[in-house]
Amino acid sequence: MNIHINHRVFDLPDATTVTDALAAFGAKPPFAVALNGQFVARGEHATKTLVAGDKLDVVSPVAGG
Repeated sequence: MNIHINHRVFDLPDATTVTDALAAFGAKPPFAVALNGQFVARGEHATKTLVAGDKLDVVSPVAGG
């Protein structure tokens, strides 16, 4: 199935979890995740299953000032 992570297309197996998708993306903590525009708590990453066409946004904090 195809999903989008930060506007890039990834072909992942059916029943992929957010955790699996983050590993395929190469996400390095710390980061926040939104699935189709809705925040996904870290405790839900391993149980939240994705479906074809889902969109994940992975956002890392940026220091500034």
